[in-house]
Amino acid sequence: MRVAVIGATGMVGNIMLKVLKERKFPADEIIAVASERSAGLEKEINGKVYKIMGMAEAIAQKPDIALFSAGGATSLEFAPQFAAVGTTVIDNSSAWRMSPDHKLIVPEINGNTLTKDDKIIANPNCSTIQLVVTLAPLHRKYGIKRVVVSTYQSVSGTGVNAVRQMLAERRGEQAEMVYPYPIDLNCIPHCDVFEENGYTKEEMKLTNETKKILDRAIDVTATAVRVPVVGGHSESVNISFENDFDLGELRKLLHDTPGIVLQDNPDVNSYPMPRYAHERDEVFVGRIRRDFSQPKSVNLWIVADNLRKGAATNAVQIAEIVAGLK
Repeated sequence: MRVAVIGATGMVGNIMLKVLKERKFPADEIIAVASERSAGLEKEINGKVYKIMGMAEAIAQKPDIALFSAGGATSLEFAPQFAAVGTTVIDNSSAWRMSPDHKLIVPEINGNTLTKDDKIIANPNCSTIQLVVTLAPLHRKYGIKRVVVSTYQSVSGTGVNAVRQMLAERRGEQAEMVYPYPIDLNCIPHCDVFEENGYTKEEMKLTNETKKILDRAIDVTATAVRVPVVGGHSESVNISFENDFDLGELRKLLHDTPGIVLQDNPDVNSYPMPRYAHERDEVFVGRIRRDFSQPKSVNLWIVADNLRKGAATNAVQIAEIVAGLK
């Protein structure tokens, strides 16, 4: 089993390599791939020295699996080239997510739909993953009609330069401006670019990807906000159901769902926060309460590490399924 990590020197690529090791993925060889200007160099990543390959050399190696985290344009160009030599590509960009010919996978929800014929598999957006992991068991039990979600997304979701901007501002230094405004001591209701309908791309990803993964009949509306947190996305979610629910039963359902950690005891100030989710693979859920303004509705709060379950870990979990199919 040979696994290529495309974008190995980036934030998510680094964590992909870390998660492969942590989960003892059955790889006989790891191929670290980055831009052509890095090809041939040796780089230490997570305490191990890798010789960096360029794309052409990596494709010639015909890896069994390629984990992509190098942007949509790179994926559109090179993922089909890897697939053509028999590699199964798991792509972390938005390039293939809404393609009707490619599956959008969260292993706990629809991993069982994968087959050997799926050569390019899409990894959902980070904020979508933590949302649907929580929604899936509730939808099966009660039937979800509508979801209203507001996100509080960390700067690491934008990339390393955004983290540098915030930390520089925190030190009182001039920083390269990744955002149109300072982010430290601020909240910016602007994640990705604005579309003609007034929503941002990030907000529409939450809408469209949730419908594709769970049920196209679910109505989803979103507001995405960037907050001055280094890592971990948070979401305030209001859910309206077809069928009524018992709050204790709903809590137990979430508690018993693999991949979810229930933190829901306000008497002792127990609720999810990014500091709890840091470097964890679970989705944390709390602040569960009935919506007294609307029948058959509930409010809850969801937090996850956007670089792990929101990106690298979900991709590696998909790779584990693919490895089992080979």
